Amino acid sequence: MHPTPQTLADSSPVGNVVSLATLLERRRVWKGGAMPQQVGHIATGHATLDALLPTGGWPEGALSEILLSAPGVGELQLLWPTLARLTHAGERVVLVAPPGLVYPRAWLAAGVDLRLLSIIQATGREALWATEQCLRSGSCGAVLSWPQQADDRALRRLQVAAETGQTLAFAYRPIAEAVNPSPAALRIAIDAQPAQVRVLKCRGGLAPAAPMPLAL
Repeated sequence: MHPTPQTLADSSPVGNVVSLATLLERRRVWKGGAMPQQVGHIATGHATLDALLPTGGWPEGALSEILLSAPGVGELQLLWPTLARLTHAGERVVLVAPPGLVYPRAWLAAGVDLRLLSIIQATGREALWATEQCLRSGSCGAVLSWPQQADDRALRRLQVAAETGQTLAFAYRPIAEAVNPSPAALRIAIDAQPAQVRVLKCRGGLAPAAPMPLAL
């Protein structure tokens, strides 16, 4: 049995349960080309971070890997401005296998439209499968995942799926994974002490040497 998503707004009168099959049916038009196009960018909502990144924002239609020194170091706040803009533009945001309880009030306070926020509860390979399908479908504005023991091959499939569906893909992983290669277009690390963001890898230029203080 494949995992099915639920929305954070399910407990309210305006909330709707959206099946994974429905998400996949709502495909956006994808225009293929003979030559690969340069990846664009979407502003992060943090001016200092945008200035730090060579592309000026999140790489569009690509995988961004966020490596954490510990859970709860600001990893969600880093994405909330982007997710708020996407949902208010009518784009669906999907969380695949979040590791802890998701608090609707915090997301609502961040400006995210809960009616367009879905959660897929899954584990192991099912979580990777669900992430890949959501990305590949082109029916989501962004997909956030917390893959466990994802190897280079699994991450490459997510990267290709993000390109195919032209969807923002974010994978949260432990900082220990920094020693392993990754096909992600962007790779950043969030440190707790001191609280800062470091760019480890980025498409479109060299990774800046100086970290960015984390003041979200």
